[in-house]
Amino acid sequence: MRIITGRYKGRHFDIPRTFKARPTTDFAKENIFNVLTQYVDFDGATALDLFSGTGSISLELLSRGCQQVVSVEMDRDHHRFIQDCLKKLDTKACIPIRGDVFRFLKSCRQQYDFIFADPPYALKELPEIPDLVIGRQLLKDGGIFVFEHGKDYDFSNHPHFLEHRSYGSVNFSLFTAAERPVG
Repeated sequence: MRIITGRYKGRHFDIPRTFKARPTTDFAKENIFNVLTQYVDFDGATALDLFSGTGSISLELLSRGCQQVVSVEMDRDHHRFIQDCLKKLDTKACIPIRGDVFRFLKSCRQQYDFIFADPPYALKELPEIPDLVIGRQLLKDGGIFVFEHGKDYDFSNHPHFLEHRSYGSVNFSLFTAAERPVG
């Protein structure tokens, strides 16, 4: 796993082969961040990374200048890996939380400039996640929510849907805090 650009550009972290998480590919990550530059100024932003897995997105967000990143991951080994990566970068701008994303969403009171979620594609609650994030009003005005999912999902009719991007088998749906105008 490598950091694409920014302060920590080029840093590599070896993911243990025993991990169940599949990090977002460098190709997909680089392309979606290229799209995001037209929507988000990461410098000084606050971000939330749900289903963090290996922490690839959290580390990329830190490298791009986010002031604070909250990284939520339930798996003990993955959480420890994220903590180890943060120690290697010598940064305290990321708060790694080991816990269930759905419990976190129910209790979270903070708003973020940027939210990223990469749940397991087979997760039965996957279709509900955009409504949970938007409904809890976790995005600041002008904020962007990026949802990574498999090809079998289409969120284009969601009232907060912004656009869809596909890179190989990786699909991203982008949402905003504001509903899109009807008509």
